[in-house]
Amino acid sequence: MSIFVAELIGTMLLVLLGNGVVAGVVLNKSKAQNSGWIVITFGWGFAVMLAAYMVGHYSGAYLNPALTIGFAVAGKLAWAQVGPMIAAQMIGAFLGAALVWLHYLPHWKETQSPADKLAVFSTGPAIRSPFSNFISEAIGTFVLVFVLLAFGAKGLVFADGLQTMAVAFLIVSIGMSLGGTTGYAINPARDLGPRIAHAILPIAGKGSSDWGYAWIPVLGPIVGAILAAVVYGAIL
Repeated sequence: MSIFVAELIGTMLLVLLGNGVVAGVVLNKSKAQNSGWIVITFGWGFAVMLAAYMVGHYSGAYLNPALTIGFAVAGKLAWAQVGPMIAAQMIGAFLGAALVWLHYLPHWKETQSPADKLAVFSTGPAIRSPFSNFISEAIGTFVLVFVLLAFGAKGLVFADGLQTMAVAFLIVSIGMSLGGTTGYAINPARDLGPRIAHAILPIAGKGSSDWGYAWIPVLGPIVGAILAAVVYGAIL
């Protein structure tokens, strides 16, 4: 399997399971409806873990443009790989979101709230404040990239598979502690790919895709990842 295909499939699985748990929690007449934020954070943690187990030995399972850029800045990934990997991640995220749409097909017309329908695909702020929302996404992604870089530090040894499991709990921890402000995209592909799917797919009463907010879960994570790489290089 090529790196491109691995990143595409891994990100598709990540979004299918991650956005899928959001759909289960927010869409009307789902058996998981109203099961809450803890279910969402654990669902995302498991989604990351399973996608990483699936394709990590082929591509490293970056599955996230911000993480990809951050590792390139830190010198852990060749810059020549960044563009193709981000393209694969974006395509995979779109396809994963389309599969969520298909899986929950009867539930869209049963759900009246356009905001809930958009929430299945993309993140949004609890309190709309562009500067604060940007900072939240940057901080969350800083923690993600900084800790992942530390996991790979010389002398830090994990048994086979345990590091990937630790990453799952890192995602859960970020979600529980820092995700309540914006829904913690911490991944531009995870937000932008599904937002494009929301705009394109036929969803009755879906409303706006909120493009005025869309730059925040893209640029915030990228800035946070770059800062994490720079700080890691400076002090560790």
